[in-house]
Amino acid sequence: MLDKLAKQRTYALVGHGGTGKTSAAEMILYQSKAVKRLGKIDEGTTTLDFEPEEIKRRGSIQPGFAVYTWEKNRHFLVDTPGDNNFIGDISYLLAAVDGAVFVIDAVDGAKPLTKKLWSEVQEAGLPALILVNKIDRERADFKMAYDSLVNMLSIKPVPLYLPVGAESDFKGLVDVLEQKAYFFADEGSLTSGDIPEDMQDDVAEMREAAIENIAEVDEQLMEKYLEEGHLETEDIYQGLRKGILAKELVPICACSALENKGGSKLLEAVQNFLPSPLEHPEWQGEEGARSSSPDEPASAFVFKTITDPFTGQLSVMRVLSGVLTSDMQVTNPLKDEKEKLGQLLLFEGKKQSPFKEEAGPGSIVAAAKLKNTSTGDTLCSEKEPFVLKTPKLPPCILSYALGAQEKGEEDKVFAAVNKLLDEDINLQLTRNEETKDMLLSGMGQLHIEMAVEKAKRRYKAGVVLKTPKIPYRETIKGRSEVQGRYKKQTGGRGQFGDCWIRLEPKSRGEGYEFEDAIVGGVIPRQYIPAVDKGIQEAAAKGVLAGYPVVDFKVTLYDGSYHSVDSSEMAFKIAGSMAFKKAVEKCQPVLLEPIMVVTVFVPDEYMGDVIGDLSSKRGRVLGSESEKGVTSVRANVPMAEILQYAQDLRSMTGGQGTFTMEFDHYEECPAQIAEKVIAESVQDKED
Repeated sequence: MLDKLAKQRTYALVGHGGTGKTSAAEMILYQSKAVKRLGKIDEGTTTLDFEPEEIKRRGSIQPGFAVYTWEKNRHFLVDTPGDNNFIGDISYLLAAVDGAVFVIDAVDGAKPLTKKLWSEVQEAGLPALILVNKIDRERADFKMAYDSLVNMLSIKPVPLYLPVGAESDFKGLVDVLEQKAYFFADEGSLTSGDIPEDMQDDVAEMREAAIENIAEVDEQLMEKYLEEGHLETEDIYQGLRKGILAKELVPICACSALENKGGSKLLEAVQNFLPSPLEHPEWQGEEGARSSSPDEPASAFVFKTITDPFTGQLSVMRVLSGVLTSDMQVTNPLKDEKEKLGQLLLFEGKKQSPFKEEAGPGSIVAAAKLKNTSTGDTLCSEKEPFVLKTPKLPPCILSYALGAQEKGEEDKVFAAVNKLLDEDINLQLTRNEETKDMLLSGMGQLHIEMAVEKAKRRYKAGVVLKTPKIPYRETIKGRSEVQGRYKKQTGGRGQFGDCWIRLEPKSRGEGYEFEDAIVGGVIPRQYIPAVDKGIQEAAAKGVLAGYPVVDFKVTLYDGSYHSVDSSEMAFKIAGSMAFKKAVEKCQPVLLEPIMVVTVFVPDEYMGDVIGDLSSKRGRVLGSESEKGVTSVRANVPMAEILQYAQDLRSMTGGQGTFTMEFDHYEECPAQIAEKVIAESVQDKED
């Protein structure tokens, strides 16, 4: 098994949307003879994009999995989505692989999202090689793409292959280190030839720079290079692989995935330079570490859950250590539950096939219908438990209120959406107790819309999305002293409560404070908590527009009682009445939630973004520019930013990304407050 594992590769295709990752995966599967026909995204025939929503929008919305054989060695491939709406679980996907093929395209080069995804690869500690795709496209420029990578990502590059020609004239590759040329023939095959004369100087120059970079990662190689002026081929490749595994060097390949040009050289690079499972660093657990070895106790990380129309729920897992077998008994330490794996399955897109061997480290397999296991869990041998430290997930940035098309179908809608939560850990379903909205939160508008589309298709649920209500607050700016007196006589025992309170504002965010200043027993001790409770209940319902009143202090300093008619209920009502009267005398104002938004865009869009944020009543806190990408940080009212994902996409042609979280509350401008209060009054009347 050790020899097989040493030659096994488990890696992910990573890159922003539109770079052609799924086409690259298709080229890899076709070149390795895992599929007989080269699928096309435009025709909806690719192996890994098979969901109806993916075919419709011509882009991945969930990861794809495949296994293939190259030169008798098994490779496990994970094709990750690239759209910012669907990369929320990228850290989980990268935790399941040993290396990455990072894809950019030769037309646009590196973009802001390129930098974000590259930082994810670095955070996961993965060796990587870069694939410059779409050399065949109009306006393709390999040198521009190459330079943009070096400048934006600050990498130390080693170009393995340079394209011969570009656009419709892309006809071959030059092996920089071997100084050989290969020209494309039928079905992606290659014939060797001479390096074109007009490329020879560039190739020699890039080779020299590449060898210098390789020599710098090893002292002995550097000494040899300085003494002899060159390195032997064996030294070059050993130094290159050492530098790649140390994450100091990044090899670069070129291809046209759509035209099936360059696939065999990419596969060679994956085999030669990406690590095996045995070379993965120790897995860090919640308690202790575990090496990636078949001799260790069995453990596997469940990094994705998929619902298959025929098989049911599939738990997709990466074997971390030891071996898994079909029908094996394992334990889930996080849930303190035992599971039986059943038949282990291998993936080829939407198809699954039984895995009849032992699954050693690096294997990506699935088990069906596990009862108590979800994404993020670790399965392991019962006697020697291990729980992998899971990466952090980004916060949701957008929420919609859920509703049903037909009255009475709310339960069906929520049940359908709940099923989606099992397979998409970046979706959240919560209830806002204040507004009574059921909120579906995700990574962007498209993310949520695709989830709703899936719920409609799979579960026939009539889901409606509505803009969620803004959680405004109310507060006071003045000070007042009032009496709350409640007296009710209906024959027999009556109700009587009488209290005097002083209401005054507190600083923003300090919350509520109640002070008992009663002396002389004018209000018996047992009734004072009732006054406090009445005030809190009245504050929760608001006075201006029905929103909670916050940041105030109440001092109960006087009152009276009746020995027969007084009760806790009477003093609770008296406290509520006193509070409402006091608020009206204290200049009540509406507060709105303010978000802190950080936007990442190419430098040329900075002015547009700042202008747009200002038009949304935003206050820019600062901006920084680094290697062509500007980050703008601003405070913006929540009411103005709910649809920002769509606005930013339109403004930057899809090149902008942002994060958003709640920051604080501020007083709402008078004209907006009037509108909110009027709408609240209308809602009550309706």
